Amino acid sequence: MKTSKSIIGVLAGVAVGTALGVLFAPDKGTNTRKKIAEKSKDAKNKAMARLNELADEVSEKYNSIVTKGEELAQEGKEDIQKGKENIKEDIKTVRDQMNK
Repeated sequence: MKTSKSIIGVLAGVAVGTALGVLFAPDKGTNTRKKIAEKSKDAKNKAMARLNELADEVSEKYNSIVTKGEELAQEGKEDIQKGKENIKEDIKTVRDQMNK
């Protein structure tokens, strides 16, 4: 949540600063509009690149969590199987002792 707010804040600051810089620079209206369009495109491209990076990071973390979950599930299955085998052995031992 903090990261997304920070990114939005930075992008907003860049956009406002760029717009103000271009608007107050002495130049023709057509040139000013072109500069605004170019700067907007640059800001959009930077934002998209960062969003792609974040998506990749989230994807990596998700895959890591899924893998770890699968490993834990397998370990749990193995522990349950061992527990069943131990219980069967204990029952056999108790039966053998009762039959003596």
